[in-house]
Amino acid sequence: MLIKLIKFLLKLFYWALILLIVIFFIIYALAPIYTFPEYGPFTGDKFLNPYKQADSSEWKKGNFQVQSRAWMGITNGRLNTNEAIETIYKQLGYDIIVTSDYMRINKFGEGQPNYIPTYEHGYGWRKNHQVCLGAEKVCWLDYPFYQNLSHKQHVLNSLRDENQIVAIAHPDLRGGYTLEDMKYLTNYDLVEAFNKVRFSVRHWDVALSSGHLVYLLANDDAHNVFNPKEVGRVFTMINTQSLDKDEVLGALKKGKSYAVKIGMRDGADFVEKADDHEKAPALKSVEVINDTLYVEVSEKASEIKFIGQNGVLRKMVSDTNRAEFWIMPIETYIRVEIVFPNSTVFYLNPVVRYDGTQVARQPSPQLNKAKTWIQRGIIFVIALIVIMIVFKAKGRRKKRKPQRYYFNNR
Repeated sequence: MLIKLIKFLLKLFYWALILLIVIFFIIYALAPIYTFPEYGPFTGDKFLNPYKQADSSEWKKGNFQVQSRAWMGITNGRLNTNEAIETIYKQLGYDIIVTSDYMRINKFGEGQPNYIPTYEHGYGWRKNHQVCLGAEKVCWLDYPFYQNLSHKQHVLNSLRDENQIVAIAHPDLRGGYTLEDMKYLTNYDLVEAFNKVRFSVRHWDVALSSGHLVYLLANDDAHNVFNPKEVGRVFTMINTQSLDKDEVLGALKKGKSYAVKIGMRDGADFVEKADDHEKAPALKSVEVINDTLYVEVSEKASEIKFIGQNGVLRKMVSDTNRAEFWIMPIETYIRVEIVFPNSTVFYLNPVVRYDGTQVARQPSPQLNKAKTWIQRGIIFVIALIVIMIVFKAKGRRKKRKPQRYYFNNR
């Protein structure tokens, strides 16, 4: 009986595996191929400052990536309960606490005005992930084994209409997104340029240098909230009066935010971390007057860096809480990094050139119908050949008759 059960389970697993292979074969076979234009940098004689109407008394601290126990504990984050996540982050002074389970919208807090339905999309081994904020439902389309530029664009396009904000997650992790990808990808809003395991600032600079106005996101992406080393390391400060979902997401989308990497004491426990967070400096103002950018923070900084096209350092000043930068005609965007004596770092969203009306979104890549159908035709022919080989092999096995052996018992 046990042997029969094992055979049945093995057969079930075999056919389930075959079904999965067929499904993903079809998904890859039907994948569109896009033609990507060459994108240029920001242009215009005026400057879009995302902090223009920011109120320095209304900064809220947020984290939009942390995993809870999901899928019967299969995914990483199995030790985290929703209650523990909320308690620990509140202890550290967070105002906005969002859970991003893998391929599942966490319902904890649903019904509250500050509830933001969110999930982390993607289940491929290369970690081509996206953080989906204000999600309506989970999109199951993905290319888990391999993703080229068109695959990545197709996923972003598929997520666009079902989420208020789509953020590319940790692009530098496992090479999920290359620097070349960031030149061309469109149809997303934010780059998670900072989390506990990867800083992907170069990827963000490549996107900005190609004229893609995408703002930043910074998250712990913690999988064990009971480990002080994973929690409260990086976060996003959002300028909003209200914690209402639409207000928060609207501020993120407009770039009224900045990222913070908090200076951490070695071996600090949660009480010490809470103290460090409470004493963290703050951004006071970012102004553009005529063609000069002015930045001011609440405490003296060790360095204030002005960074421009292609991530090039344009100017650095030391030991001050206020700095200015004349934006020369060659500058297409300028972003600011501020380093404090305790190693806390601020990363500000960019001031970009525009025509005074709005920054035009870069045109979306166009479907290349000819290449798409050629690819589908080739894959169809390959599939047909494989099916014919399989059926011929089965036919030959059926024709073979078992040999009979006779024994003379004389």
